[in-house]
Amino acid sequence: MTNSDTPWEPPIAGTEAEHLVGALERLRATFRWKTDALDSAGLRTRIGASSLTLGGLLKHLARAEAQMFNRKLSGAPTGPPWDTADWDAHPEWDFTSAADDTPAQLYAIWDDTIGRSRVILAAALADGGLDQPVHLAWPDGRHASLRRLVCDLIEEYGRHTGHADLLREAVDGRVGEDPPAGWHPVGAA
Repeated sequence: MTNSDTPWEPPIAGTEAEHLVGALERLRATFRWKTDALDSAGLRTRIGASSLTLGGLLKHLARAEAQMFNRKLSGAPTGPPWDTADWDAHPEWDFTSAADDTPAQLYAIWDDTIGRSRVILAAALADGGLDQPVHLAWPDGRHASLRRLVCDLIEEYGRHTGHADLLREAVDGRVGEDPPAGWHPVGAA
């Protein structure tokens, strides 16, 4: 098995930045695999009393990426579709509005956002590394570091990839820790 078969696998020995980005990429790949190749019904499946769906998680994690690598990193606006939502009236808009999106729209929102996030993160790491202060500041004026943003996003993916494990198993029985070697996203069923 080569790294091209499992490009999401973190390095065996690398720098701190390589390990953190590797951990994030592994979670991104596992999450995307857990949500891949589903139709509307699969993306809207719920378990028990929970309102979580795989479609809602796709949209929510795209929003988390857009916030992390725009507003929190540099103060830049998050852009569409996030700038059209009335967050005060609908604080769960990313989760709930996903039911109105087609599978193709949900996969495109996530895939496009992650593509932009990768470019922005790589540029930020090249420009100042993990220790650089970012736009996000606490009330006392202290600024978070880029390391904090990456760690926060890893935590967010960890939480929601676990949710995706349960939801995907309920949809069609797909289980597993990582995508199989050679896997590539295909989008909607």
